[in-house]
Amino acid sequence: MALKVILGLGNPGPEYDATRHNVGWWVVDRLAYDWGFGSFKRDGKAFTCGGEAGDTTVRLMKPTTFMNRSGLVLRDLRDMEAFDASIDLLVIVDDATLDVGRVRFRPDGGAGGHNGLKSISGALQSNDFARLRIGVGIKPDGEDLADWVLAAMPEGDEDVVVGLLPDLTGAVEAWLSEGTEAAMNRFNR
Repeated sequence: MALKVILGLGNPGPEYDATRHNVGWWVVDRLAYDWGFGSFKRDGKAFTCGGEAGDTTVRLMKPTTFMNRSGLVLRDLRDMEAFDASIDLLVIVDDATLDVGRVRFRPDGGAGGHNGLKSISGALQSNDFARLRIGVGIKPDGEDLADWVLAAMPEGDEDVVVGLLPDLTGAVEAWLSEGTEAAMNRFNR
């Protein structure tokens, strides 16, 4: 049975917990809770936990390298013969080009200006991996992108994203069992 890896992007440290850029961590924290995986433990350059989700072996990962170097956590996986990033990896990431609460699965694609995705593409030498983009609000004109994504979400926006988490567990379960296309058809909004 192949290992499925779900990589939630974010930044380490309590000062980043409530920021738009840490939405990927929020999702994998919820997955660990919903699937009964227990606490995350430090494992090299990431916090990880894992177990069985349905009949699939899953490793949840939260890189501790900061967003721009997220791809560093994939070095060991890249060397595993049975690991195929195009079907075994899902990257969960914030998206500042989508309205708050919008959800977009994609089977592949470019980084769209997201430095975490750029780092992962560089580490894999490929853009061929699934991603789940979570809308965190469209950056206002004139606002610096880094300032926008590293700012805490307003309470109303945070409530919208937190309210999505149970549905996102179902969406990731669909990705695990049926693949990206099925997850796109059922959950993109």
